[in-house]
Amino acid sequence: MLDLLAVEGQMYGLQLVTQSGGRLKRGTVYVTLGRMQQKGLIDADAEKLSDDSGLVPRRMYRATPFGLRVLQAWTHAARMLAVGEARS
Repeated sequence: MLDLLAVEGQMYGLQLVTQSGGRLKRGTVYVTLGRMQQKGLIDADAEKLSDDSGLVPRRMYRATPFGLRVLQAWTHAARMLAVGEARS
């Protein structure tokens, strides 16, 4: 999920489900987003709508600088493990 936000930019929850190609499920995405927000990996703001739209604003999520650093470290570690397994 963090990888999608890093690449695609700001998205709302159901966009993440759609863009994940089946990796994320609608029933768990908001729980996961809440936990990621508590850990400082992502931020969220209400979507900006005109006052007369009558719509409920969606929460738009984006990766934080800390989240991007964590993603970069995780990606590097995964690559190093893959290289180590290839050498075995």
